Amino acid sequence: MNLHAIALFLLLLGGLVAPVLAVNDQRYSYITVEDITIQLDNGTAIVNVNYSVDEGTRFIFFLLGKQDLKNKLVTILNYDDAQVRRINLSNAEFVIPSAAHSYGSGIYWFPSHHFNVVIPRLSVQTPQITRTFIDTDQFPDGIGFFGDAPVVQ
Repeated sequence: MNLHAIALFLLLLGGLVAPVLAVNDQRYSYITVEDITIQLDNGTAIVNVNYSVDEGTRFIFFLLGKQDLKNKLVTILNYDDAQVRRINLSNAEFVIPSAAHSYGSGIYWFPSHHFNVVIPRLSVQTPQITRTFIDTDQFPDGIGFFGDAPVVQ
């Protein structure tokens, strides 16, 4: 009898520990982020997010809409002023109007940024260069770039 109780205890303990061991840092609620690309255009950032959603939630989207999905993606991105341009069940595009600071004469600074999940592949594209990061939850150090310089007459 004692052996059965120990075996049952170990089985229950394994059931409690397995979900903790399976925690995925790339996941937020029912969304698993696959990659994020940030394209900088002067002071504006266009952010493309590729992700997957749990199969069980797809039916709920058809019934209730995608507002919860949008809210969760904004939380993942961690930009308060992110505006959704396009969203579906596998990718979304956001516009962040004041993501980069202008120093005048077409010179911009895109500061470091922290995301609320680990991004398997993060790419930040400026007109001059693309920086790519693997398995990160932040864009470190920031990046300076040249945008469209104003025409002087």
